[in-house]
Amino acid sequence: MGHKNPDTDAICSAIAYADFLRQTRIPEAEAACCGTPNSRTEWVLKKAGLGRPRLISDVRPRALDVCRTEVVTAHLSDTIFGAYHRMADGGFRSLPVIDDDGCIVGLLSLLDLLQLLIPTAIEGEAVRAVKTNIDSMTRVLDAEIVCAPEDEDDDDHEYLMMVAGSSEPVMEDRIGAFDAKQLLIITGDRAGVQLLAVEAGVKCLVVTSGFRPAEAILAAARSKGVTILVTPRDTASTTQLIRGSRPIRHAVSEDFMTFDPDLPLHVLRDRVQGLNQTLFPVTDPGSGRLLGVFSRTDLVSPPKPRLVLVDHNEFSQAVTGADEAEIIEVMDHHRLSGNLVTREPIQFINKTVGSTCTIVARSYRSHGLEPSPAIATCLCAGIVSDTLNLTSPTATEEDRSILGWLSGVAGIEVDKFTEEFFAAGSVLRSSEPEEVIGSDRKEYEENGYRVSISQIEEVGMTHFYPVREALQAELQRLIDANDLDIACLMVTDVTRNDSLLLIEAPEEVLRKVQFPRKKERLYKLDGIVSRKKQLFPWLSSLLGELGRDPERD
Repeated sequence: MGHKNPDTDAICSAIAYADFLRQTRIPEAEAACCGTPNSRTEWVLKKAGLGRPRLISDVRPRALDVCRTEVVTAHLSDTIFGAYHRMADGGFRSLPVIDDDGCIVGLLSLLDLLQLLIPTAIEGEAVRAVKTNIDSMTRVLDAEIVCAPEDEDDDDHEYLMMVAGSSEPVMEDRIGAFDAKQLLIITGDRAGVQLLAVEAGVKCLVVTSGFRPAEAILAAARSKGVTILVTPRDTASTTQLIRGSRPIRHAVSEDFMTFDPDLPLHVLRDRVQGLNQTLFPVTDPGSGRLLGVFSRTDLVSPPKPRLVLVDHNEFSQAVTGADEAEIIEVMDHHRLSGNLVTREPIQFINKTVGSTCTIVARSYRSHGLEPSPAIATCLCAGIVSDTLNLTSPTATEEDRSILGWLSGVAGIEVDKFTEEFFAAGSVLRSSEPEEVIGSDRKEYEENGYRVSISQIEEVGMTHFYPVREALQAELQRLIDANDLDIACLMVTDVTRNDSLLLIEAPEEVLRKVQFPRKKERLYKLDGIVSRKKQLFPWLSSLLGELGRDPERD
């Protein structure tokens, strides 16, 4: 990634270096930018046949970055045993419950399952009550439905379980003591008890150990509307499994909080405090579809993005959150400044050349690689842009040599390419004042002053003067909005190799400006085209003479 408000060199060096890294040592390398490419960069990408790099304005970890996207889930129709086995197999204490569209409808905890499986009431008949349905019982018992009424539904019913372990007279009395339509009788190969249950019209009869009832009993069951299941399980196992056949819908909590995928990590940490949830779903804000889940432990040491910084070397110019990322490389051609600190040694390449694209192209050559014509076109554009086609004082012999090599690979004629590049779009003509100032802007802290310097390149100054006052007002707005001391715009005429300087600054600074004054706060910079090598060193020296106390308000 290049710097904020990226210019062509920042965008093109990121694209090219990502391509180089993929070919050499980081297969997953991806080009990105933290600001929208300007019109000239867009022209380059179109000419090269390349897409925009991915726009990332903030690399701080988000909910989607810390969550697990391969999620074990449950459905409302799942049984206790089914859900419990998923929890046990994965070591989970909670599961998200989703509908057929993948949208979350609730959370299921292990405690919820236990309360559903083990009755809290142990007095009277409540201990034998179980709320389930025929389909769920059939699944957990590996049973066969050998008889079922035509109008049998799949709704949950409140059953009273009764194991037929007594004599037929005793069972007759026990069955008669209850509402038959609530009874679920469990028995083995006891034809007399089976017949008693069927004749009483019980809701369901479960025959264990695989014993199939006689045809006469099945015929009676059909006439009475009794459902009969035959399971290979023994009676004791069947009783426990029926309790576990209860659908989890009766235990699912609908009181839970979900999180937006783009929510920053520090906000997540605050929001989960005090919540009783052990699992936190991340959902699509539009559809409600489950994207992933995280727990509190996932927030302790989240994975950090790995960044390669190109065309800058300080956090103040880097993408938001870069100071929380893992910086693994820096490739730049600017002065060393700022507060860039890394935990481990990294590859840091800083060369006195006119363009970062020159350094990237040098990497290709040193590895015996040749970039594709598309990548070579991008690299040419970065060099032409930053050196004004080698006319800037920042241009070196290495820039000249590399540009000659790249233009041959790309199949372009450099002077014609330069003319088309700078004619591709006047920022002054096509953009609002805020966009003009922000299209290539860098901030510095120098001798106690906070400074913003923007630069644009134009073919002539035709479009500058009609918008000068609006640009001046935007510089003042920028100072107020960002707590700056100085904001200036350097408008470079690529046809004349000179510039105009529009500046907003305190009076003590303005009194020190020695350039020819054209109008109030507008100065002519003859022969000055480089922000890095000409304008900034001059301004730094001026501010050093003033000697402001850095701690002064």
